[in-house]
Amino acid sequence: MDTRVEIIVYDGFDELDAVGPYEVFEMAEENGADLDTSLVTLLETDRITAAHGLRLEPEGTLSRDDPADIVVVPGGGWNDRRPVGARAEAERGAIPEALRDLHAAGTTVAGVCTGGMLLARAGLTEGRPSVTHRGALDELHASGANVVDARVVDDGDVVTAGGITSGLDLALHLVERVAGEAVAEDVAAQMEYDRRGDVIEAED
Repeated sequence: MDTRVEIIVYDGFDELDAVGPYEVFEMAEENGADLDTSLVTLLETDRITAAHGLRLEPEGTLSRDDPADIVVVPGGGWNDRRPVGARAEAERGAIPEALRDLHAAGTTVAGVCTGGMLLARAGLTEGRPSVTHRGALDELHASGANVVDARVVDDGDVVTAGGITSGLDLALHLVERVAGEAVAEDVAAQMEYDRRGDVIEAED
């Protein structure tokens, strides 16, 4: 059975936070991983405009009745307090509420960059090892998370990553969890990407 991955996008998300992991997951599927990945929104919409102007058509909406196995949450617009982006979505509250419900239903939630702050707003990082973009670490700490100096922090059903490019490392780590090290290494080699930084797992 395929592992279903949904990457939730919203106006103002950082392009690489979402598209980088998407490409990793798609390439992993091409390399034999049983993955089914889609870009989704919370509510039905025809088009989303990302932080740097990229426009995309989402593939559907976040699965609420039949939750995905993994939901990846990109950041964007948090540190510069843009009127659209992760901070705006945190203040709106609908995405954090959805993430809280999905996590309670058994979905693994993964925050890329300041997408981790949406997990924090949902209460999912409180008392748990976590990381986010360096510009938001103080806020992550203030939310009750145990901030860790790492590229990726894997606490089982909550996974977080640091700055923008760390989404590649997060996605490769999740591929390794689902499909094994060989597939993850093959994808990294095909992308000509050198995996970098520490991955801290809960049992470490």
